[in-house]
Amino acid sequence: MQPSTLPVPQRAATTAGPASPIISPIEYVKLVLKEGRRRIVVLAAIFALIALLTFVIGLFVVGRSYQVSVTILAQESDIIQPLLEGRAVPTGVTDRAGMARQIVYGRKVLSQIVEQGGWDAANMSPLQKDRLMEEIQGRTLVTSPRADLVQITYRDNEPERAHRVTEMMGAMFISETLATKSRESREAYEFIEKQVQEYHRKLTDAEENLQEYRSRNADAQPGSATDVHSRISALRTQVEQTRMALLEQQSREGSIASQLSGESAVTSVQTRETLYRTRLIELQAELDRLLLTYTDRHPDVLRVRHQMEDVQRQLVQERDRAASGQSPTGSEDSQLNPLYQELRSQLAQTRREVAGTRSRMNVAESLLQGELDRSRRIAASESVLAELTRDYEVNREIYQDLLRRRENARVSMGLDLENRGLTLRVQDPATMPLRPTGLRFVHIASAGLLAAVAIPFGLLWLLVRFDPRVRSPQLIEARSRYPLLATIPAYPSPRERRRQVFNLTVGTCMVLAVLLLYALTYAYKMTNG
Repeated sequence: MQPSTLPVPQRAATTAGPASPIISPIEYVKLVLKEGRRRIVVLAAIFALIALLTFVIGLFVVGRSYQVSVTILAQESDIIQPLLEGRAVPTGVTDRAGMARQIVYGRKVLSQIVEQGGWDAANMSPLQKDRLMEEIQGRTLVTSPRADLVQITYRDNEPERAHRVTEMMGAMFISETLATKSRESREAYEFIEKQVQEYHRKLTDAEENLQEYRSRNADAQPGSATDVHSRISALRTQVEQTRMALLEQQSREGSIASQLSGESAVTSVQTRETLYRTRLIELQAELDRLLLTYTDRHPDVLRVRHQMEDVQRQLVQERDRAASGQSPTGSEDSQLNPLYQELRSQLAQTRREVAGTRSRMNVAESLLQGELDRSRRIAASESVLAELTRDYEVNREIYQDLLRRRENARVSMGLDLENRGLTLRVQDPATMPLRPTGLRFVHIASAGLLAAVAIPFGLLWLLVRFDPRVRSPQLIEARSRYPLLATIPAYPSPRERRRQVFNLTVGTCMVLAVLLLYALTYAYKMTNG
């Protein structure tokens, strides 16, 4: 029996426990190495078990992951935009990452990817396809590094499939975005076209209603109110002027009647000269009356002038006869008073004028009353006419505005059809991945080797630190506080030496085999990718 395994006699005041910290770290290292040589096979087995377990995990459990990205550039600036400012409305997309997620994560795109991405979609059930689409969606990441960039990243355990799927996603995103823009512009144009047709029908109905109302109401014509107001103003002026003329004529009638009452209807015997003078006065009065109506060249005016010349010539002859001593010849009969006859004629003429003026005033007042009635009818119809006109004007304005918008939508639709409003192109195309991404076999193998080395040494340290058996002479002095006089070294027998060599050889072979397996696998990985 070796001395290191014997229990140490202790004082009654001393209790068994962990080694005292007065032992130096070098002594701990020696004790750990000593225990390691004694348990080399167990430690090597632990090392091999941990290394092989991580080897299997890294080689078979943790699969390879290949990541492929495609970057798409969206350019909205175009030389056509300044030229068509205010005429075309480009259908741009502000949240490009959100738009890309809606397109890429959509069932339409995922179904095409499942069909054409390299999976055996023909032998899959609908449930398997749905799960596969969820997995593809989970392995796909859509980001927007900048406002005009969209990056689509896809991970897969097969590099060719990852490359193919990423290319398909980029192409489908571009095609679906352009198709969406074209569809939006076309739908906008079709919607505006329907609105144009609807408002054209409304405008036609409003115009027909307005024309029908105007045809049924003659006073509802444009400008009727202005004409009526002008006509009423003119008739009022005419009535006032006629009334003033009537008052004037009535005043003159009264004056002539008063003069006529003071004159005698019959005069005494008159001489021939007096008769000529009376006749001349009558002709002069008749001439004055005619000149008020006619010109100097009128036949009546000329006739009266000739008669006046004849009377004046006879009057001159009568004066010459009287001057030569001949007695004037007189008239034996009584004669009418010329002044009376003249006043009577003027009175009759004035009364005729008064009757005519009164008739004109009655007619003017009747016309004025008719125009006032017409004005009231126009005022009553103005509300209906204003409503019909307002409906017509509103529909016409909306219709004209929709026509302009329809042309703008037509130009926008043409821009989208020719891909002029928004240009999408692949800025960074998808490339075939040469190495997997994430945790690889070398990372797991390195971590496994470190754990395989650290765990056995950690177990040895715990054994030395907390095992109460004495493994060093210093522990006897530290525990018993008595000086150690001498130590007896242990000498192994030949059988024990052979067993130690065998254990060392087995442990070394196990460690070297694991390291060789790691090295060969790493070399194969580096050679075949």
